[in-house]
This record gives sequence, structure tokens and C-alpha cells, in this order.
Amino acid sequence: MKIAILGTVGVPGRYGGFETLAENLVHYHARTTPGATLTVWCSAKNKAERPSHFESANLRYLNLSANGMQSILYDVVSLWQAVRSGHDRVVLLGVSGALALPLVRFVSRARIVTNIDGIEWKRAKWNKLARFVLRASEWAAVRFSHEVIADNQAIADHVRYTYGSDCHIIAYGGDHALHHDGEGEAPAGLPPHYALALCRIEPENNVHIILEALSNLATPLVFVGNWDSSAYGRDLKARYGGYPNLHLLDPIYEPGILYALRERASIYLHGHSAGGTNPSLVEMMHFGVPVLAHGCAFNRYSTEGKARYFETSHELAELLLTLGQDEAVRIGADMREIAQRRYTWDHIGQAYFELLARQRVGSKSVENTTLRNSESTTEYAVRGNEATGRQAAETEALR
Repeated sequence: MKIAILGTVGVPGRYGGFETLAENLVHYHARTTPGATLTVWCSAKNKAERPSHFESANLRYLNLSANGMQSILYDVVSLWQAVRSGHDRVVLLGVSGALALPLVRFVSRARIVTNIDGIEWKRAKWNKLARFVLRASEWAAVRFSHEVIADNQAIADHVRYTYGSDCHIIAYGGDHALHHDGEGEAPAGLPPHYALALCRIEPENNVHIILEALSNLATPLVFVGNWDSSAYGRDLKARYGGYPNLHLLDPIYEPGILYALRERASIYLHGHSAGGTNPSLVEMMHFGVPVLAHGCAFNRYSTEGKARYFETSHELAELLLTLGQDEAVRIGADMREIAQRRYTWDHIGQAYFELLARQRVGSKSVENTTLRNSESTTEYAVRGNEATGRQAAETEALR
């Protein structure tokens, strides 16, 4: 078996959920699958060093960017090189290159396994042309991949309703966040305990809701993000940067520092409302702190309805003011139990490589890969007073 992993900046991963996924698939391959050859395609942009190997994986480089509009060409060229060099299993992370899949299927017998990521074309940041291309790419990925992976039940529901096709549900691991090399200290000047949020500073991550809620409370907040990368972020930084309880930090990539920040957090605020299962959420769940998350279907599935949910700044402020110690401990314990059961890289790696090892190339034969022998995710999402009623409306909204 000759496996190619495409669609990421490369390994070792520094930033991004797909890069972390690719790196941990390499780790799993090195431990468990010595008989299979693995190659990861990487972007050569801004890389001073270009090693030929990472652990058990061969690395190949393209002088193209893996992000932005150039990502389409990057993925298409990677796909072509992979199949022309004899790879019989291709893991495509994202749908940027999916419009080339009909041609790839025509000239190659390689088995294509595509992780379609979130419902990317629904993100507010894209213009009409980009949304059209992304939606067409999503269709091509579902139509022409041999196997389709969704990282969240709500994504699978969308695919089933829109295209009449089923998906394998394989999320992300988060246990790597508990392990790091070397020492790391949280930035100076932070309080000993605080609410924590980490994300790209984008409207669909509802950063404005979190900042507005916390600006009216005494609760200290540490918020890590790329504030200077957009007008939205710069405006929020200018508006809220002067509040004494709000600590707005620039992006942090060093695992030791991230670990120190997370370890001191007393609560985690998660504003993502698009994109499926979010890596930063499942990473934080391993730390066993209570999670207050945006009430979209993605987050309810990820947390099995056991977190607390908000949709407005008023609701978030009310949750923070009324969350008692006993309830906080219970929610934190629930988050850790879910993470240890569903979001470990051994579990995720096994699911991917079992899927790749299958020989059937015809019609898709799909089972819920990561949730076998467990309760239905619909039951997860509607458990508790907060999830009842609203879940059906949110899932319907995705359709």
C-alpha cells in the first residue's frame, strides 16, 4: 500500500487542524503500519529547510502556497503527482482540489479518501465567486471520492441531505495538547486563573460576542488570536484592548506556552459557529475545564450536549455569572471523559488506516467509524435542557 497525504502546508505541523492531523497520522503510521509507504506533500513557501523525511514519511515539496486561492492549484498538482507516482491510496484533506477528481479517477485506479472539512462555502468571509467554487468543490469531493470523511455528525447530516450520500465520521485527536517538549511559561502579567479563548479572529467565531460579554464583567479573560490580520480583528482590539480584565494576546504556536496557558484556565469559551469539530475545542476538553460554547449543532455534537451553550453576549454573561462550582467541576469532568473516549490520536489514526486498508472501491460502504458501540450522536446533542428543542432547529438550518 502506497499512501499519499495531500492538502496541508506539511509536516511537522505548526498551525492548523489539518497539519496537526497529518502529523499525527505520520506518528501512527510510524508505530503501527511499517508495511505501507507514506508520502506527505508539503508547501515549500517560506520554508528555509526542506527535509526529505519526517519520521516514517517521505516529504515532497511544491513551490506553491497551500492556503488562499493558490491552494486550488497546490492541491490539483499534488493530486496529479501522487497518482502519477504510483500511490494507490490518496488522503485529500479539504476540497480545494476536488474539481480535478473526475480526471484523476479517469487516469488512475488510486483510491481517494477525502476529508471535506466544514461547510466551507457557508463562511461569511468568502465572496460570491469563492462560495460558488467551494460549493462546486464540495459536490465534486462527495461525488468522485471513493470514501468521504466528515469530522462531525452535523457535517454528515448536511452531506446526506444535500447529496444523498453517507460519510465516515472521524473527528480529531486532542491529547497531543497534554504533551510537549521543553519548558513553557505563560506570558507575564496574566492573572493566576482566567477564562480562556483561542481562535482565528473571524466573525463566524463570534469573537465580538465573547468580548462584549466579558467587558461587562470582572472575570479576567485571556484571548489568543491573530488580531492584526483583518479589519474585524483590528477593530475589536482597538475597542476592547484597554479593558483591564481583557488580555488580548497575539498568536502563540509554542506547545509549552500553550500548555501553560491552558493549564491555568478555569473555564474555556468557544465561539466557533461553523466548520464542524474544531481542533481547539477537543484539545481543551482534555484539560477537564468547563466549556461554554456557541450553541450551534457542531459544538453540541462535539460535546455530547454536556457543555453549556450561548448565542448572544447576554446569554454568555448570564452563564458566567450563574455557573456554580459543583456544576463547573461536573462539566469539566464530562469534557475530559468525552475527550478521552473519542478524541485521542490513537483512536483517530486507527480509524483512518482501517479505512485506507479496505479493498472495496465500488459504492461507498459507510459506518460511523469513530462512534461504534456508543450512543447515537443525536441523543448526545439533545441531552439536557439547553439542547432540547433548539438542536432540531439548528440541524435543520444547516440544511
